[in-house]
Amino acid sequence: MRSSAAARRYARALFSIARDEGAVTSVRSELESMGQLLDETPELHRALFRPLHPVKERRAVLRSLCERVGTSGNVRNFLVYLIDQRRLVDFDAIRSEFARLADEQAGRLKASVVAASELPPEQRERLRDALARRTGREIDLEVEVDPGLIGGAIAKVGGVVIDGSLRRQLSQLRDTLTRGQ
Repeated sequence: MRSSAAARRYARALFSIARDEGAVTSVRSELESMGQLLDETPELHRALFRPLHPVKERRAVLRSLCERVGTSGNVRNFLVYLIDQRRLVDFDAIRSEFARLADEQAGRLKASVVAASELPPEQRERLRDALARRTGREIDLEVEVDPGLIGGAIAKVGGVVIDGSLRRQLSQLRDTLTRGQ
């Protein structure tokens, strides 16, 4: 998910508060729980995100919800502030950026791998270890299957793409052969 500059600023502000209070893990968990609740309850999502409802009503709904699910004061106040600033629409991007900042602080890096077929657990571990050695960070690995690759895999780690797909290797071979090298 792409995040706007505003979403990144809001996430950094909340992250700074959470870090100062030693509550990064709990705030992340609360944001994830709130996001999951909003995803699972379309009526609630509509009530909070649609500007048809007055701000006062949306604030009251959010406060009531936060009390019911046991959200901390900082997260509750942050979400109310987002309503006041008309930025609750950026919640998913803020949540994603907060998670990225938390992972970065913890020394973790997300890697998404697209493979031609399902990877057995031992192959996943070897891939995770290889990426961890290459980046010097702990890797959270997400694997997606794309049979269109024919063979091999494409890994995206941070801003780096490592293309080890059969399609890419065949393309390189074709280029080499056409150049006569």
